[in-house]
Amino acid sequence: MKLNYNKAEFTAAYGKFSQLPPPERIEIAFAGHSNVGKSTLINKLFNRKNLARVSSVPGKTATINFYGLENLYFVDLPGYGYAKVAKSEKERWAGLIEGYLSSDRDIRLVFMLVDSRHAPTKDDIHMINYLIDEEMPFVLVLTKIDKLNKTERAKRMEAFYSEIPYFDVICSVPFSSQTFEGVEELREIIEEIADDNDVADE
Repeated sequence: MKLNYNKAEFTAAYGKFSQLPPPERIEIAFAGHSNVGKSTLINKLFNRKNLARVSSVPGKTATINFYGLENLYFVDLPGYGYAKVAKSEKERWAGLIEGYLSSDRDIRLVFMLVDSRHAPTKDDIHMINYLIDEEMPFVLVLTKIDKLNKTERAKRMEAFYSEIPYFDVICSVPFSSQTFEGVEELREIIEEIADDNDVADE
């Protein structure tokens, strides 16, 4: 099923898990550390400049944001791990993320974003282990890959094998907002999910 990504629309933002409406469509979620590039990835996938607001201030996405396209919702979760936020706010974000992921919503896939330039944070590893333990399908998106030269990239890709649990069997896609590396591969994954849902509906 070839999706017309230009038709994606911002649907709603929710500050508490209890505000979320009942699930209507299958959902694909985006998770990752503050400032890892979730909004940028969403904009590149949908070929739009400002569908998701990109902020230079980490921790700006403090809500769960929904974007609709055909039979799918794309769900941008708050970035975790930003240090300069009040404890109560961190707890609210954690409640939002955990509430969403552990709910009975039809979450078909999580795009788990990790900054390719650095070793994953403790929070990244915690999230990856959570997804593995809960047997939630996820794809690791290695962001900002264009910031590495060939040698640095090879070193970081090698390091991920020891830094990320089960990296050798996890589907991972290097992504660059500058060169568009990874965009088509991620779209193919999305379209496969949309196709599966169409078949299930028949």
